[in-house]
Parts: sequence; C-alpha cells; structure tokens
Amino acid sequence: MKKKVAVAISGGVDSAVCALLCKKEGYEVIGVTMRLLENEDRIEKAREIAKKIGIPHYTIDIRKIFKKYIITNFCEEYKKGRTPNPCIRCNQYIKFGVLLKKAKQLGAKYLATGHYARIEYNKEKGKYLLKKGCDLDKDQSYFLYRLTQKELAYILMPLGNFTKDKIKEIAREQKLPIEEDMRESQEICFIPENNYSEFLKKYLSEEIKPGLILDTQGKLLGKHKGIIFYTIGQRRGLGISAKIPLYVVEINEEENALIVGPENELYKSNLEVCEVSYVTEDKLKKSLNSKVKIRYRHKEAPAIVYPLEDKKVHIKFTQPQRAITPGQSAVFYNEDIVIGGGVIEKVLV
Repeated sequence: MKKKVAVAISGGVDSAVCALLCKKEGYEVIGVTMRLLENEDRIEKAREIAKKIGIPHYTIDIRKIFKKYIITNFCEEYKKGRTPNPCIRCNQYIKFGVLLKKAKQLGAKYLATGHYARIEYNKEKGKYLLKKGCDLDKDQSYFLYRLTQKELAYILMPLGNFTKDKIKEIAREQKLPIEEDMRESQEICFIPENNYSEFLKKYLSEEIKPGLILDTQGKLLGKHKGIIFYTIGQRRGLGISAKIPLYVVEINEEENALIVGPENELYKSNLEVCEVSYVTEDKLKKSLNSKVKIRYRHKEAPAIVYPLEDKKVHIKFTQPQRAITPGQSAVFYNEDIVIGGGVIEKVLV
C-alpha cells in the first residue's frame, strides 16, 4: 500500500515540482493549498498545477489564524521598533503547525514542502537532523530552525538535494503551468508589491507617532515619521543632512527616538537571543563554538554561543557583524547542520 503524502502547493515552481517528485517516488500524493488572504490568484494556479500532475487538490481556509499569528505579530513587532521575520513564524505555526495537522486529518502520513533544505535521520543519535540544502544560494534552513523532532519525523523536503536551476528545468520538461512564476520573488506574501510603509500605515495608522532623530551623543538632528518605518542599518529616507553618511544604529522604543551614527557604529560583537529552539537537543548545557547567521542573506560567521536562563543565549562573534537587528533571528550551525536559533532580543556593546 502506498504511503500518502500531502504536498503544500503554493502555485509556484518549487511546490509544483515537489509534488511531481513525490509522485515519481511512488507516494499517493494530494495537494493542499492554504487560503491566507482575502484575494489570492495563487489558489487557482495551485488547482491548475494539481490537475496537470494528476492529483487531488484541497483548499483550507486559515485566514483568521494567519492574521492572528502572523500579520498581527508582524505589526506588533514593528511597533516595538523591531524588524521581524514572518516567514520563520509562519513555518512554525502555519505550515508545520496547522497544515501538518490538516494533512494528517486527510489521511496523509507525511507533509512535503518545496523548501531547499534536507532532513536526514541519524541512527547513531536516534534523531532527525535538519541540514542546509545542496544549493547554498537557495538554502532555506535558516527559516526552519524552530522545527522539532516531533515534526521532522513527518516532513519531506525533496528539493533539498537539487539546485534551483534543475528544479526549473524539470518544470519546463514536464510543462507545468508555472512559466510566469519562474522568476524569483523576495516579497512577503501578505504585503502588496512589497510596500512595507503602506501596509504598516493601514494596520497601525493610529499608532504612528513622529519623534526625534538623535546622534549617539544625544544631539538633535531632525525628526522621524514614526519608528515603524525604520530598521537598523537604514541610511535612505532619514531626511537629515550631515558631513558623513549616517545610519540608524538604534531604535529606542521608550523614547520614540532614532539613534543614528557613522557606519562603523553598526558593527557589534555581542547580542542576546530569546525564544531559543533546538533541533536535536533539549537545551544547550555549555558554551558552543558555532557559526551564526543573523539574517537570511547574512554570511554566517564564527561565534561562541553561551547558554542563559529562560530559553536565552548570549552570542559573541569572533569579528564584529554589521547591523545586528532586534526582531530578526540568529541561527547557529555546525557545518551544514542546524543546531538551533532564536529571536535577537538586544544588541550588546
């Protein structure tokens, strides 16, 4: 009897080829698409893809859950002067929370997704490992550090062993109906045209308060439009003039102030991370030499991770890193294996 796998089909090339690969592996495949927003053309695309591959397709409406756990949290974080990564939270609560549960209700043993990452079972440890995808330019393991052993046992990621170019080639060979989707998208799915300012204005219009822009010595340089519109490392759009380029080096929520300084003041070595989650361990018992990423496109760098109480760690980089940003996630690796990660709470001297 074939094992049933539910494939999360988004309407794009990766999830389409994921479904195709699962079918070729001999699984009984069903496609599942989540309705996250009010108007979504991608649901019709997903149905078309499922029909082309020859698999049943289901749509589940989770708009209320998505708004509660992802959109509301995204806005709340910006109100605090932080820069969140909603994709990480979506993977935890939506894709590998709500959707995995739904897949099991539909009789599937596994949930397969189009992530560029690998899951391997280590017999010696008796645990599943989460590893980088073979295509390091597309590796998405950074977004998956909150996956636990309980979830990893029921997840498939067949794209982890392929390059993006190969996936596109397969899609063309099989004439999957996603040609217009072959270009890369860096957008957050719920922000139209990637316009953060307009999105935040819509959801937080009554919360936006102009404030002061100060240098690191406390000198008044100008006024900002509201801290939700700025992030650490930002230079453009500050509306101030100076002899040298100035960047946002700190966002002070309590004072509703932006602190700006020269680029060298963006480089820091120490940070504190909260909400720490480990893939194979219950918790860190002693300091760990690791390589750490402080954002998705950041090149991982050598650091020591020190365990603290309350699911927190202190991270000390060997060399200072540019624009460490509260709200983003710090993820630690051992070679290509994800050890764990957490949310950057504060940057230390």
